[in-house]
Amino acid sequence: MNHAQIIEIKPESEIAPEPVIDSLAEIRNMVSACIQCGTCTGSCPNAFAMDLTPRQLWYNVLMGEKETIFHSKTFSLCSVCYYCTLRCPRGLPLTETMSALKQIAAKENLAPYKKSIRFYKSFMESVRRHGRVREMEFMTLYFLSMKNPLMPLQFAPLGMKLMSKGKVSFEIPSKGSNALESIFLKVEELEQR
Repeated sequence: MNHAQIIEIKPESEIAPEPVIDSLAEIRNMVSACIQCGTCTGSCPNAFAMDLTPRQLWYNVLMGEKETIFHSKTFSLCSVCYYCTLRCPRGLPLTETMSALKQIAAKENLAPYKKSIRFYKSFMESVRRHGRVREMEFMTLYFLSMKNPLMPLQFAPLGMKLMSKGKVSFEIPSKGSNALESIFLKVEELEQR
């Protein structure tokens, strides 16, 4: 006996496509009037260290090149100085756009962004504990977060030079006052909203 299976074929018009969530849509709207003049790049004090200049980043945003954008370290290196926003001839909110990119990267838990924020998290953890940065603890936290045992060796010559000039403190950190703890808790509460 031959049992044939009957498959119901629906016309394409009846198949509802899954909605595509474009996380860059709002950001694209923010920079849609960009004329690619390069003033943002010329104004940026960190442009020399960026793999994509701010102008190139905005171009990629306009083109919807999500992978290029989020594999870039450009928005992570933004120091939020507002020079680009102040000097933009179109008056675009470029600094807010950089912040929005950081929020998307954090929300979508993107690996390149997670790697780039380890430095900042280690820094803030030291400040949170002691009310100021304790350099040795900070660098220890950072290197441990990188999970690469050979990474500290790359910085050994710099560390030795700093130690020889007395620029690195070896004091055993005392537990700082919890004066900043309420501020950190308030920020965490605001971020949960």
